[in-house]
Amino acid sequence: MTGTATTAESVAAELVGAFRTHPDRPHVVLKYAQTLDGRIAAVGGDSKWISCEPERAVSHAVRARCDAVVVGSGTAVRDDPRLDVRLVPGASPLRVVIDSTLRTPSGAQLLTGPPDTVLITTNRASDADRDRIGRAGAGIREVPAAPGGVDLPAALAVLHADGIRSVMVEGGARLLTALLAAGLVDRVVVGIAPRIIGTGVEAVGDLGVNRVADGIALRRACLHSVEDDVLVAYDVLG
Repeated sequence: MTGTATTAESVAAELVGAFRTHPDRPHVVLKYAQTLDGRIAAVGGDSKWISCEPERAVSHAVRARCDAVVVGSGTAVRDDPRLDVRLVPGASPLRVVIDSTLRTPSGAQLLTGPPDTVLITTNRASDADRDRIGRAGAGIREVPAAPGGVDLPAALAVLHADGIRSVMVEGGARLLTALLAAGLVDRVVVGIAPRIIGTGVEAVGDLGVNRVADGIALRRACLHSVEDDVLVAYDVLG
């Protein structure tokens, strides 16, 4: 891959594949970058930059193909991402933060626009934080709470009702794990970097799988090399 915008867009199109249509939720694509030994961050939380810039250009092209890009509040607080499309041509999607208590900082980069930003929260968020986020210019949607924070099927249903038909979920590990555990993922796209760091943050946590045969099955592999990084994508059987 040369790293040009045109190449990034063509690779992204192959990696994302065809979108599935669901009656009550968008098509969900998980996209994350990890080291060869499966870490998305070092033990202290540092994750910049696991992937090379051409791989990140592909990630931006994947964003541009989706209606929304979604992260958890931990990613919003820790990494302060912009979640826009700037390395390739195309429109930046709606930015969505799953944030059960509205702990996203007022100065977060993803609260500056365009594009628009929506925080999906619960009744655990205070009125003061609702006012604070509103003043920052973001929209707020409330859904029922769940033991892990936000009721994810309800959150996806809200996005679907708002006309969102495809979302790219970029993390963190807690959100990636919860979506996989709930059977809410259609496609997985993983960038694998040529680096080994040992102990660190796992991309996916405990799924309650005791036997290999009971793991989440994947199919229709798609593989691309981007400089020394490797991008692999699969459909999730469901």
